[in-house]
Parts: sequence; C-alpha cells; structure tokens
Amino acid sequence: MASIPAPPPVTLPGPLSWWQKPKVRRRVIAIAVLLGAYLLGLSYGAWTRVCAGEHCPSISRLYPQGAGGKVQVQTSKMYAADGRLISELGAERRTVLPLTEIPLPVRQAFIATEDKRFYDHHGIDYWRILGAIKNDLVTMSFAQGFSTITMQLARNIFPEEISREKTLTRKLKEARVAVEIEGNFPKDTILQLYLNQINLGAGAHGVEAAAQIYFGKHAQQLNVAEAATLAALPKLPAFYNPRTHPERAVRRRNVVLGLMRDQGFLTSEEAELWQAYPLVLTGNRTNYGDVAPYFVEWLRVQLDARFGRDLYEGGLRIYTTLDLDMQEAAERALQSQLDAIEAGVYSNGKFPGKTTYREYLESSKVGGEDHGQFTSYLQGALVSLEANTGYIRAMIGGRDFDDSKYNRATQAMRQPGSTFKPFVYSAAVRAGHPVTEIVDDSPLNPPVIQLDSTLWQPKDDDDTTLGLIPMREGLYLSRNLATIKLGMALGEQTVIGEARRYGITSALPPYPSIHIGARSVRPMEIIAGRAPSRSAFCAWKIGRATSCGSPRFAASRSWIRSIPGSWWI
Repeated sequence: MASIPAPPPVTLPGPLSWWQKPKVRRRVIAIAVLLGAYLLGLSYGAWTRVCAGEHCPSISRLYPQGAGGKVQVQTSKMYAADGRLISELGAERRTVLPLTEIPLPVRQAFIATEDKRFYDHHGIDYWRILGAIKNDLVTMSFAQGFSTITMQLARNIFPEEISREKTLTRKLKEARVAVEIEGNFPKDTILQLYLNQINLGAGAHGVEAAAQIYFGKHAQQLNVAEAATLAALPKLPAFYNPRTHPERAVRRRNVVLGLMRDQGFLTSEEAELWQAYPLVLTGNRTNYGDVAPYFVEWLRVQLDARFGRDLYEGGLRIYTTLDLDMQEAAERALQSQLDAIEAGVYSNGKFPGKTTYREYLESSKVGGEDHGQFTSYLQGALVSLEANTGYIRAMIGGRDFDDSKYNRATQAMRQPGSTFKPFVYSAAVRAGHPVTEIVDDSPLNPPVIQLDSTLWQPKDDDDTTLGLIPMREGLYLSRNLATIKLGMALGEQTVIGEARRYGITSALPPYPSIHIGARSVRPMEIIAGRAPSRSAFCAWKIGRATSCGSPRFAASRSWIRSIPGSWWI
C-alpha cells in the first residue's frame, strides 16, 4: 500500500514591519519631509540673516588700490637694547609676492595640509564638513574643523568682523564671505592672497616674511622640507614654532610631507628623503617677536594710547631696554621649571594640577582664541629689572601668548610676601628712626582681633623668635614679627604712603597684615618699587624726536638722557 506524502508545513505570515504598513509609512515620510523642510528653512534663514545689517565684512577691501587709493603706510619697528629688531607694529607686516614667485612645493604643501580639494570646491568643502561631523560625533567633541583655504583667508583678513570663537555664527560668516570671495576672484588669486596673509608665528604674516625669519632666505629659495615646515604652522603657530619647539616642528613637518605624498605631490622615496632632512634655521634672525610677545604687547598698549594710528602707519622707531639674550634665557628657565613641576619633580612624581600644558595642547580645547587670565594648565611669569638703572631687561607674562594674552607680570594680583617689608623699614628711616634702633621680635601681645572676631597670631616660618634686635637685623633676616610691630608703631597709613612713593598703586587696606605682604599687588609694581624708576622705551621718527615715555606705574619719575641720533629713556 503506497504511503501518502505528508502535506508541506504551513508557514504563518510574520508580523509586518513598520515600513510595510501603509499608514505608518505615510506618517514617517510626512514627518521626515516636514523635518527636512524645517531644517532647510532654518539653514536658509541662518545663511541669509547672518550677514544682515552689514554684519559681514565687504570683500571690496581685497581689491588693489589704484593711484588715488589708499596711501602706502609704514609699519613701526620695535628694537631691543642692542638694536636687534623685536617686532613690527602695523596692519601690513608682510612682503607680498605674486603667485608665480611662490615655489610650487610651498603651494603644494599648504594645499595638501589645509585644503586638499581647494581647486574643486567653491569656498565650502561639503565632504570635509561631513567628515568633521562624523569625527566630532565619534569623539563627542569639536576637535576637527572644516575651514577651507578661502574660509581661513576670510578669517585672517577680517579678524575684527570674523572672530576665532567656536560658534555657529562665526562659521556661517566665514562661509558666506568665502563664497563671496570665490565668486569674485579666481582660485590662483585666492591662493596668492592666502599665502601672503596667513599668520605663521613669530610676527610673520605670509610665506616670504616667514621664510626670512625662520630660514634667512627668500620664499623662492625654500626646499621641500622648509616648505613643509611653514605649512605645518597655521594649525598652532606657537606650538609648532621651529625656533622655540624644534622637535615638535619636525614631527609636524613630517606629517605634512606624508600628506604631500598621499596627494601625489611627492613620491614615497622623495617623502622619506625630505623627512630625514635636518631642521636648519638661520642664525641671523631678523625678527624676535616670538621671544617677547608679552613685552611687545605691554609696550604696544602704552604706545597706542600716546600715538594712536601713527603707531601702525607712521613708521615710528621704538628703542626699548629689553635684553634679548636675557629674555631668551628667562623663557627657557621658566619653561623648564614649569615642565618640571608638571612632571612631578617637586611632588613625588605626581602633578598637583589637573591638566598639564602638553595635555592641553593635545586636547580639542585649543582653538586659537584668547582664554584671558583663566587657563586649565599651570602658568608662570617673570620680570627682570636692572637694579642700578631700573631698565626692564626681560618680561614673561604667561606660558603661551597665543592662548592667553593676559600678562600676569603687569596685570595679575599676587601677594608680595616679604618683598613688601623694605617699604616698612623705608618708612621708618624716613620718619627718623635709625637702623640701629631696637625692635621687638616676639609674639603679638595682645594679638590682633580680625574682622571675623578671630585672633591673628602670625609667626615666622621657623617658628622662632629673636627678642630684641636692631632694626637692621629685622630687615636682612626678614623677620615677620619685628616687621609687623614696627609697621604698627608707624601706623598703617604711613606704610601705605611710603609704598605709594615707590609706585605701588594697588589698593592697600590699613590692616597690620599688609606689613608682611599679605595684600595682593601687581608683580610689576613690587619689582619696580625695588629699583630706580626708568622708562622702557623711546619712540622717534626719522629726522625728529617724537616721544620718550615712562611706564604707567612710574610716570611721575621719568629720567631722560640724550644719545646722538636718537632719544633714549
């Protein structure tokens, strides 16, 4: 008897996906269309309104001036004490070259590094935007930018209208101006403007100025390795400065050479050859603006108040008291000490802070904007005055001028501590007390009652007392208790008046603690108060003396001497 085959298994239909449900599908499509329309409208509105009311700069400034146009201006030059040029002050600190005089390796290095699709887009690289968004979403940060060469040109030519803040408004302005530039200028002209405008550190704007400052040669004479060194600078000019950070500069240069290889500008053999090329900088420096940026800015503010527009267009010659060798030594010493602190040399291998300077630079927080007085990494400051003349020989106001222009030497408020004590003894001598007069180096009795009703009972760091000692000994041993009792006997107002005589302008409350430097003052004030007051600069024009000025903190006690051919203070 034949067997009857079993019927095939019955497959029950599975549940329908949301896309197979017509009603759900229509709703999703409708929501997507509405959301897309909303985002499109929002983008269009932002794009059209960002420059409303003339909030974006006019690119008419990019057109060359004719014979009846803008008069050529001269930058003012600032010199060190030995005559070496420190910096130039002016809006046009550059030597402009036509694109034909900028060698091909220089152009290729900047294009490979900053905008590899430069000749393919119209001011905005949409593929780069998508890549940046993807990278930022993965890293949950704003680490990667998408500025094209044209967008960077817009930002550098119009720094007042287009800031460096990481905001959507700034990016939209940058993009709008970039599109307008692309619509009015050919690509080669845009590249020429960019290569003559870009900030390459050390006061150099443009490749010709940078070639002269770093390599002592014209841009036409640069080799491939030197071209890559310059192309490495726009990202972080101070961090990759080949003179102050040669190892970082070489590492970044080799990255640029790798990008040039990837873009087909170099073969693998050529890239390896130039990556092994040594970094050779000129010994005949023509500009030291990277050495003393805080000093330059400190003087610029004073000069601007005095000369106004002439400072940037009048061709002033400013002779300062700065000693460049001392300045460079001070820079190295301070940087070495701060690095040692961050390495834990003084704290059993552990850095007491949260973020080291290197960690900060390697993070996504570096964006080129000025962070003012508040930075997440350790800071330091230094001022060196010549004791017998009062000349400022070195000044450091912070660790990274590009990241924080706040000058901690002239603006910050810090407790002077024992450096304030000489003012107490000076007030005593002025009041007729001989240096042999006996003072009491013993605990306060009765102790001083503070504003919060607690007792103030100061002591010396070695927790000892010396009893009755001569006033001279109290000064050179820097005794706290003897100084406090002397100051209290003179009266706080007397001591404050004496400090004012030495140029201390910071607020000093009439409390006994001021005698041992408990009240904060500006470092520059306390340093200047320990030396004769002198000016730090003299400005003049060819053919006639213009002005010699004293620092603000000692303006009433200037001292002038004449030297044939110029004026000095």
